[in-house]
Amino acid sequence: MSTFTPIESIQPGPWLDTVAWNEQGLVPVIAQEFGSNDILMMAWMNRDALLATLRLGEAVYWTRSRQKLWHKGEESGHTQRVKEIRLDCDGDTILLIVEQKDGIACHTGEHSCFFQQWDSSQFAWVDESKS
Repeated sequence: MSTFTPIESIQPGPWLDTVAWNEQGLVPVIAQEFGSNDILMMAWMNRDALLATLRLGEAVYWTRSRQKLWHKGEESGHTQRVKEIRLDCDGDTILLIVEQKDGIACHTGEHSCFFQQWDSSQFAWVDESKS
């Protein structure tokens, strides 16, 4: 595993075209916790969010509901320090390996956004959150 180093001076370039941006100019991003390998959350990035992440060294996403850049943890303090960035084989999904501050990634206060598990015997989603 390589160590990610922020590059404050990085500029847009042909490397951005390696990413297969969708018709809205977005790419899905999976945040995975360094060490535990827990999947924490899924979000979206546009070109500006990816550039901001590379420059800052912390996760910056694009919020579709508010139509703006969102520095993860800007309000809660639960920032994500980037340890590694990977692009999948098709170029259409980014994986961020992050150190999750305070262990809380979900806006609900949970460690991971994926706390609802399908229970085939109940034909229902079961909430496994601690709250």
